[in-house]
Amino acid sequence: MTELRDQAQRLLDLHTAAPLLKVVNVWDAISARVVTDVPGVEALASASHSIAAAYGYEDGENIPVDLMVEAVGRIVAATHLPVTADLEAGYGDPGETARKAIAVGVVGANLEDQMKPLPEAVRAVEAVVRAGEQAGIRFVLNARTDAFVRAGDRPHADVLADAIERGRAFLEAGAPVVFVPGKVSESDIEAFVDAWGPQKLTLIGAPGSVPLARMAELGVARVSFGPFSQSVALMALQDLTRDVVADGGLPADFRVLN
Repeated sequence: MTELRDQAQRLLDLHTAAPLLKVVNVWDAISARVVTDVPGVEALASASHSIAAAYGYEDGENIPVDLMVEAVGRIVAATHLPVTADLEAGYGDPGETARKAIAVGVVGANLEDQMKPLPEAVRAVEAVVRAGEQAGIRFVLNARTDAFVRAGDRPHADVLADAIERGRAFLEAGAPVVFVPGKVSESDIEAFVDAWGPQKLTLIGAPGSVPLARMAELGVARVSFGPFSQSVALMALQDLTRDVVADGGLPADFRVLN
């Protein structure tokens, strides 16, 4: 219990400290080990999309919750770093899913609001926060609002206002940080930081994102890469296969990692 409490506090400190926490998402034990071994890495995050894909499931809570938790537990066992898990929208019972994740050593999580009615989304956040309290840890809930990724053709000002309102409600419900995936501009980041304070916003790194150094200057707490890190690994595998089919072989900079 002391180790779990220390890991949770370490993860919280990494979010609240001024340096931007940079997290490359993993999906199994070997990806966890490879990322852990890179100097400067301070925490790991699972990607639900990537874990589901590795087991042959479509993203969107199609993988059984116990299989997802087992996969995350294997990631925890493969590293000495604090681990935060992507728990999608909680698989029908956010509090119980968080308790299962904590039982395998997870000390933080993403939780999607899926743009459900705000009172319902707040209750889900409260349930996860309560699960951490019952376990005796400060669980680092990265409460996600899908306002941007589900914006459609709504006016941007309305989408931004929704995201700010939802994020504020999640922070008031006990989440230490709010995750806003999607195409977020510098001016959006400034609006979030102005509304919530520095080191409260987490983002996803994607093609065309605000540069990491600029995110840090603007007061972003964390950036992660979701399923994109798995795509990079799969690109390398597909490129090798293409080279082999063309009578080539291993790349010149090949090195053994497992």
